[in-house]
Amino acid sequence: MNQSVISLQQKLLKTSLWSSVLAGAIALCLLFALSAYQTMDTQDAIMDEIADLLMAQQQPSQSSQTIAELSKEFDISYVVQHKHRILARSELEDQHDQTSFDSNRMAKGYGFYWQDMQLWRSYKQTESDSQREVLMLQPMQERVELLLQSVLGYAAVLLLLWGLQWVLLKVLMKRDFAVIHQFSEQISFKNSKELSPIDASQPAIMELEPIRLQLNSLMQRLERALEAEHRFTADASHELRSPLSAIQMRLQVLGRKYQDHPQLAKEMLAIQQDVSRGTQVLENLLLLARLDPSNVEDLPKTKVDVQALTERVLMDYQESLKQRQLMLETKLEPVVIEANEELLQICLRNLIDNAVKYTPVLGAIHIQLSQQRAHFYWQIDNSSEGIDEKVIQHFGERFYRVLGSQVQGNGLGLSICKKIVELHQGQIKFSVSDLGGLKVLIEF
Repeated sequence: MNQSVISLQQKLLKTSLWSSVLAGAIALCLLFALSAYQTMDTQDAIMDEIADLLMAQQQPSQSSQTIAELSKEFDISYVVQHKHRILARSELEDQHDQTSFDSNRMAKGYGFYWQDMQLWRSYKQTESDSQREVLMLQPMQERVELLLQSVLGYAAVLLLLWGLQWVLLKVLMKRDFAVIHQFSEQISFKNSKELSPIDASQPAIMELEPIRLQLNSLMQRLERALEAEHRFTADASHELRSPLSAIQMRLQVLGRKYQDHPQLAKEMLAIQQDVSRGTQVLENLLLLARLDPSNVEDLPKTKVDVQALTERVLMDYQESLKQRQLMLETKLEPVVIEANEELLQICLRNLIDNAVKYTPVLGAIHIQLSQQRAHFYWQIDNSSEGIDEKVIQHFGERFYRVLGSQVQGNGLGLSICKKIVELHQGQIKFSVSDLGGLKVLIEF
């Protein structure tokens, strides 16, 4: 199951920025409401001021320059009338200069007036003594434009501030998260040979300290476990080498003692070769126990002729193949790779030995070796009465054996092969063969 991966840095950046955007948007809405109220109040006050000036004139037909400037600047049209007779009117050049003022439709004081397919702000002031009245109209579009100019200016500044905030947040978070990246690099450098404690950053980050302390504690326990494993490996190596060395020496003595008996000397030589092979296998198994798949550079490698190596291993099984009447089919191409020859030989020997043991009498074994570009493939198939795919899933696990199997073994062969392949940065795959048995494919 794939798990989604998120960036904490990006998440914090987005959270901070969106919080600022939300706060700014709320502030913009409040400013819009406040500006709308102030614009309406200011424009209404101007209309009232013009009306007062008009009422104060003795001859309304001669409007003062102040009234004319205010009327033109704020797009306000007006008429002064007495008993529906116009005494004075504004002199605007736009379309509402000729607007008809219907006193009956206009409410006293401030109101809204729909005319000529648009909304107007109206104002009506009446002088009870002289029965004069001032009627004023201003298109709401004028007020909306003033409001938008104010709000859009603030919005532009807000967008600029958001952009600056994004840049600052990105720079500052990158600087602050550099400590986490440094912490990650320190962890990545740790391996079985480097388990020294991770030093605290300066200044130390409180949220990272528990993780650092737990990692240091874990590495201390791991270091003690590795030391115990190395001591066990050294002790086991000594205890196993000593008997094999003693057997080898006694065989040499017996070989010299019975050198006049050719048949016995031949048997002694075969036993010596088996002991030497056992000693070599022991050395490689101890090497395998010491090596870590993550430190493949520690593995000694040479150029290995895989075709010749496979043929040499098969020579040791000619007698077993004849006894069990097994049909061996090989298709080996010349392949030379960089590998540890002894470990690769152990791997191939285990796989061939496994196939010979588990193939029934009169069965078949197929071995193929091929190379495609930079990769080489070694494959072995054996016939059988059938194998469960659920069982195959456990192949490669240590000490795993198929229940009910009559073949002797310790369940380590395939697990050793798997680790050898991993040490060479290759892949080993187990599946059901077309022959009915097990198919093992190694890819380097």
